Amino acid sequence: QVRLAESGGDLVQSGGSLRLSCSASGRFFKLRAMAWYRQAPGKQRELVARIDRDGITDYADSVKGRFTISRDRNRNIVALQMNSLEPDDTATYYCNWNYQPNSETSPTDAWGQGTQVTVSS
Repeated sequence: QVRLAESGGDLVQSGGSLRLSCSASGRFFKLRAMAWYRQAPGKQRELVARIDRDGITDYADSVKGRFTISRDRNRNIVALQMNSLEPDDTATYYCNWNYQPNSETSPTDAWGQGTQVTVSS
């Protein structure tokens, strides 16, 4: 059982920056990837950024060059540095871990409760 908790969401003006952090607790066998998703009201959840266990990253086209995902060396914290924020970035941001609970189970996902990011014009 892995539990995630996000922090760092806030109201910010267009062009500003925020740094989101996600802290994990619990036990797991193997971490496969860490990611940030976001969901705006009335819209589907979308992948924002992902980093796998080897440090390989992927970003949504809309945030490339502006957002950076990172992890600490113990892989219990994942952060999302968001620069040059735009009103379209307004959403609830969710931390995600894709992990294997133990050696005999299939990979599964853990989700945080979400943190609100609001970007004003």
